[in-house]
Amino acid sequence: MSRGDRKRERDDWEEGTPVPLYIVTGGRTEAEDAQVLDLVTLIVARAEPKPGMRPEHVSILRMCANPLSVAEVSAYLDLPFSAVHVLLADLIADSLVEARQTRTAHATAAVEPDVEILKALIDGLQRL
Repeated sequence: MSRGDRKRERDDWEEGTPVPLYIVTGGRTEAEDAQVLDLVTLIVARAEPKPGMRPEHVSILRMCANPLSVAEVSAYLDLPFSAVHVLLADLIADSLVEARQTRTAHATAAVEPDVEILKALIDGLQRL
């Protein structure tokens, strides 16, 4: 391999190069035996990172010292929800993080919309 080939190979893997998701999640596409997480579920770290942990797990533990929603974790890691869900499931299974639901089952039930509010909204949008 020539010097130019080695330099090109190094340039291909510079800092900031995206890592394929199957590497981040260990080839898994779904979390096994995980509780239901949605984008507004709060994640709180319950332990400090340990040597040998995956970098993504370490990042999650550090950033969740204060509660963060799954959506925020996903945004900060620049990973899709599906990948973050797998990573969080690992940490939950090891009791390293706690997931706190922000909505109750009653609050998520379908509620009839107020027709008057919808009419006012439509009217306001049409005036724009």
